[in-house]
Amino acid sequence: MNETQRENNELHPQEDNNQDNLKYKNKFEVFKGGILGFFIGLAVIVPGVSGSAVAIIFKLYEKLLFALSNLFKQFKRCLLFLLPIALGLIIGFVLGFFGIRELLNILPFATVSLFAGLMVGAFPSLKDQIKNEKKTSLNILLLIIGLLIPIVVSLISIFVISGDRSLENLSFVHYIMFLGIGFLVSITQLVPGLSATALLMGIGYFTPLMNSVSLTYWKANPYVLLVYLMLIVGFIIGLLTVSKILSILINKFHGQTFFTICGLSLGSIITMFINSEVFIVYKDWNQNKIDYVDLILGIVLFFVGIVLAYIFVRYERKKDKLANRK
Repeated sequence: MNETQRENNELHPQEDNNQDNLKYKNKFEVFKGGILGFFIGLAVIVPGVSGSAVAIIFKLYEKLLFALSNLFKQFKRCLLFLLPIALGLIIGFVLGFFGIRELLNILPFATVSLFAGLMVGAFPSLKDQIKNEKKTSLNILLLIIGLLIPIVVSLISIFVISGDRSLENLSFVHYIMFLGIGFLVSITQLVPGLSATALLMGIGYFTPLMNSVSLTYWKANPYVLLVYLMLIVGFIIGLLTVSKILSILINKFHGQTFFTICGLSLGSIITMFINSEVFIVYKDWNQNKIDYVDLILGIVLFFVGIVLAYIFVRYERKKDKLANRK
């Protein structure tokens, strides 16, 4: 290794490590990449679910950011890493749309509680990222700000935004706006604790977009396909640009970045029970009788989710310790 390479490695040790380990070691690693993509796809449907939090648990978060931000520089290497994640994302989105959405209609509180439990059980893996960082006033402030952001967005979606927006009779400005919305959705997929669902609910487009996915609607309003296209283009642009920014932040301000992420994740867990869709459930319970099956099952599944996620976190911790001893 020459002197220039050595200096680059010293300046960007994490980036060099990500580049060296971007290749999946075995089929189980490929499977974890697929599961990560599955949760990223699911996160668009289920409020509060964070695919990037799963990436941190799997120790794939910084590799994911590296692969996205260097896709055109190291196309083959990054593409091979991203393929299982992309496949899982498609499966997660489709299953989430046709399966989880149906469960949310039948047992909304129980379904949300299961995913909330999974996020709570997974939180220690996020906390591991800051265990060696100093608890300075700035870091605590960033934690609090991160905690408040998803809560404020969720409260806005409940009490400020009234009614859903239309996807019909759109102007040129609207399509540019959807490009921006796609960009913002990509940020929610890369920053743990932010929710695409909460964002779309907050601006009044979640239900209209969900209801628009049907052949009948497409025939009546074919221009909605252009809305999808703008969302996808904005999403891809966001993934490629924001991943680079996050990589730089983690490299230069690791502690501050992960204190903020921990706050965002905690706030996201809270908002899984405080959002416009779940509030509809609470109103129904208040006006009619409480659905005790949904409530009791929700409490049980919440703790089941915690246990399952924490078991996996413990497994990953043990595996890391064994790897460090070698």
